[in-house]
Amino acid sequence: MEQHRQMGLAGTIAVVTGESIALGIFLTPAAMAKSLGSPALLAAVWCGMGLITMCGALCYSELAVRFPHSGGEYVYLREGYGGRVAFLYGWMSAAVLDPGLAAALAMGTAPYIFSLLGISQQIRLWVPALILMGLAIINYIGTRVSRQAMATANLLKICVLFCLVAWAWISGHSTIANILPLVHRHAGSEPIFAAVAGATVSAFFSFGGWWEAGKIAGEVRNPRRNLPLAFTLGVLIVTAVYLLVSFAFLSVVPLDRIVSNTAFVAQFGEALFGSIGGRVLSGCVVLSVLGGMMALTMAAPRVYYAMARDGAFFSVFGRLHPRFGTPANAVLLQTGLALIILCFGAFDRILSFIIFSAICFLALSAASLFRLREPVQRWWYPAAPILFLLGCGVINLLILAHDPIPALIGLAAVLCGDPIRRFLFSHRQAAPATISETTLS
Repeated sequence: MEQHRQMGLAGTIAVVTGESIALGIFLTPAAMAKSLGSPALLAAVWCGMGLITMCGALCYSELAVRFPHSGGEYVYLREGYGGRVAFLYGWMSAAVLDPGLAAALAMGTAPYIFSLLGISQQIRLWVPALILMGLAIINYIGTRVSRQAMATANLLKICVLFCLVAWAWISGHSTIANILPLVHRHAGSEPIFAAVAGATVSAFFSFGGWWEAGKIAGEVRNPRRNLPLAFTLGVLIVTAVYLLVSFAFLSVVPLDRIVSNTAFVAQFGEALFGSIGGRVLSGCVVLSVLGGMMALTMAAPRVYYAMARDGAFFSVFGRLHPRFGTPANAVLLQTGLALIILCFGAFDRILSFIIFSAICFLALSAASLFRLREPVQRWWYPAAPILFLLGCGVINLLILAHDPIPALIGLAAVLCGDPIRRFLFSHRQAAPATISETTLS
């Protein structure tokens, strides 16, 4: 069976925006604003990261058009550097990154569900697992169902966030005085270099996930048109949302009243909606995180599916469900590993070990543009990939400067995938899948 191209432009944009706009939209702006101490600096960091992200999106859109198959970075690394590097990325994604991120998001959204629904203590332990299993069922039973659920959740999420911004001004709870003067740094701010460095890393991770659309490229209709539009429009939407929401937050809760990330969410909710503000904001957080998890649960299994189709992974994960047409076994693998990581409760530490390597693969994927047989003929080339590579390099240098040991251990764990590949899969490597020109339009 082959995958069907069912994803339109709206659904593909939802994948780009879905994982980027998640829990971080409510927590990151407060921490960044408090450390930077200046609305102007906050806007500069968001816009600068939006520019770097747009450069990456342009690179990925070109790669997705040239290789419109499921798998995303795995496919780009395979075409640019061969099966060994591609397998290392897939090994990292399947074993650690994707299930660890899913477990972290499920656990992160659980307290807000408790606040919203008043769940008893006995049931609380099961809520993150139920979230993971519920999303797995949606993605198991059909791409159409999961696509519609994800697109609806993410469209609703963006509408709710824009409504929050509008209500902050319409209700009279916001005031320009809270964000003035724009340039002056408030007392108690961190030293400028440390503040900008920390805010840049936070902004990078807040934008993270926009690359997920490349993983479902094999199911996107008219990929030559829809994939570039989805990447660029999605990044523009994410940048606009972070800028507007950040300034709406600061216009309601001034910088000198920000105590912590979680307290800030409660402060903002109470200021806008009174005593029910906590529940209202909890509902917004749950909607945002579930939208991001839907995008992740849809996109991540396509990597294992692509690897198995190449013979670089167990063949059972390269099969589509005979009735639903989904990579059902790959969905079950991702969810099962996430549940295991959830049980051990070590997902935060796991992610801190592996994030350095993930950024390396992100940069290598963009750099594969320089290794294509047919040179890129775009107005933004080579400026966009160079700027994106510089941005990734700076982020990784900041990570190494802050805590190098976990990054190096994580890199060693990724490299351990090479002997696994040699022992289990080197003799099974198949020719990469091809696609006819008629399916691209």
